[in-house]
Amino acid sequence: MLLLAVHDVITAQVGNPTPEKPPAADKLLPLVRYFTWFMLLSGTTAIIYAGGRFGWEKWSGGPLESPKMVAGALIGGVMATSAGTLMNTVLGQ
Repeated sequence: MLLLAVHDVITAQVGNPTPEKPPAADKLLPLVRYFTWFMLLSGTTAIIYAGGRFGWEKWSGGPLESPKMVAGALIGGVMATSAGTLMNTVLGQ
């Protein structure tokens, strides 16, 4: 009961702030968008390269090292994709 009263007193003193843009948001957002496109392009290129190398190793009968490359590219893509989702969740957008 006392805790509820203290909570009401504290929340009555704190106003509802209005959101405002950060000072460097106009310059930072295009950089983030370019970085996002670079990550998507590099991930797609890595998967295509690893797939081609996988086919070459299978055809030539050499040791198969490219499945590690495919797994690494997929894990990197999942990490990059989930990082954006986590940031949107944290920022509340």
